[in-house]
Amino acid sequence: MTELVQLDVTDGVATITLDSPHNKNALSQQLTGELLERLDSAGTDELVRVIVIRSALDVFCSGADLSEATTVGMGVGAQRMVDVQRAIVANPKPVVARVAGPVRAGGIGIVAAADISVAGESATFALTEVRLGLAAATISLTVLPRLTDRAASYTFLTGNGFDGTEAARLGLVTRAVPNGELDATVDAVVQSLLKGAAQGLRESKKLLNRELLADIDARGKDLAELSADLFGSPAAQEAMLAFLNRKRG
Repeated sequence: MTELVQLDVTDGVATITLDSPHNKNALSQQLTGELLERLDSAGTDELVRVIVIRSALDVFCSGADLSEATTVGMGVGAQRMVDVQRAIVANPKPVVARVAGPVRAGGIGIVAAADISVAGESATFALTEVRLGLAAATISLTVLPRLTDRAASYTFLTGNGFDGTEAARLGLVTRAVPNGELDATVDAVVQSLLKGAAQGLRESKKLLNRELLADIDARGKDLAELSADLFGSPAAQEAMLAFLNRKRG
């Protein structure tokens, strides 16, 4: 089976690369399972000081794997999205997301969970769940703390897209930069993090994420069950099948 998530460790930096071109990095059980393994490996590797999550494609993440959702269901997939966010938030190493291209639905949870997210200005975001009879349930754990109440209502209820510049204004990403400056900016952030002592980074991250981690642990299971129920509902199944048929047509 072809690996969908790559891990490279160089000079103290673990680069985790999403590489699932057949479904635009959709959050399949295989991809999320491998992502969890790579995060654990990087988190426990004493040579790793900083983790970077990026995409090998021109799409960062297309959201949930709707093909799986309409066949095997989302019982596992929904809990995996909680687990992925927790693995990022609780990881002892700072996690930086390099965001280029479209990010949809569940993929926004990865961006929000990261300690620092840098996006290209032309990256696009949309919480499209509402248009499929769903709700951004599991990723609300990390997305809502990043947004103002007004921004959350607008993005969750309309499903409208927005670019990297707007994502930075709303607080979803740390910075948005011209596309040509994305790699240099991420590298500069990584170099700044590498100046921190391992203990300092670890303990500072614990302070920053204490309340968020407690909330994930308190509500994650319930939100995963809600998400799975919504994915399995007749209204959502009909909407997802219609969407998949339009893509194939």
